[in-house]
Amino acid sequence: MTLTEIRYEVADGIATITLDRPDRMNAFTPTMATEIVAAFDEADADDAVRVVVLTGAGRAFCAGADLGRGGSTFDYEAVRDARLRAGGTIDGMPRDLGGVAVLRIAASVKPVIAAVNGPAVGIGASMLLPADIRIAAESARFGYVFTRRGIAPDGASSWFLPRVVGISQAMEWVATGRVFPAAEALAGRLVSRVVPDDELGAAGQELAAEIASNTSGVSVALTRRMMWSMLGADSPWDAHRMDTRVIAALGAGPDAAEGVTSFLEKRPPSFTASPGDYLDLVDPWPGVPDDLEPPA
Repeated sequence: MTLTEIRYEVADGIATITLDRPDRMNAFTPTMATEIVAAFDEADADDAVRVVVLTGAGRAFCAGADLGRGGSTFDYEAVRDARLRAGGTIDGMPRDLGGVAVLRIAASVKPVIAAVNGPAVGIGASMLLPADIRIAAESARFGYVFTRRGIAPDGASSWFLPRVVGISQAMEWVATGRVFPAAEALAGRLVSRVVPDDELGAAGQELAAEIASNTSGVSVALTRRMMWSMLGADSPWDAHRMDTRVIAALGAGPDAAEGVTSFLEKRPPSFTASPGDYLDLVDPWPGVPDDLEPPA
């Protein structure tokens, strides 16, 4: 896998994906979209990877779309070929590449931790939303600035943001388009933790290591799918039906036996099951047409 705008590193069961255009504050491009998709494909295909940490190089997480083309930045016809190569079409139009990246993150088999090391604006803020856990440095700043640029929210954030923080908070941030500090992101429940800048890297890795070292990869992968898919369910009975099916399958598998045995023997567990063998138990995108469904 050849990468030019992100870095992909694996150690101790943790895949770290770093947006890597620090001279441009990791501004988002069609190339970056393609590379994010490739990196998550790589992480999902590798059973040794248990969790993904997403962060940025330098002083920013992602400053939004690269505005190097000036006033025509969001005139997608001007870059139609690049957008088609990166994402294909919907209804005959080149896909929103923010959505291509965001939905691939959402489709991740492995849990995703976003470690926000600096400004996360526009698509940089949208990209955080499908992460399962979001933590931020004290100096981080956030902004859903689309209305201040004369466009609309990207990256499927109109679906994700109200579900993450509630409709009132989402509309305040999106309608004003203002940039807000990490403390406000914490109060609004966009992030679960704010730490000193020099502790962010360690905090993200420690949280990832806790998942990688102590849990079953199958259990975490299916739990992730269950939680996200239930956001659109009609009632808890849908969850009960799915719980019954998944628990029955996992209960007969090797990781359930190991989980109980290791607990009784007072030793760390050694889980061996592969998530790929169980993913068909949960449809993470119920009701989504096949031609729009992200990779499994």
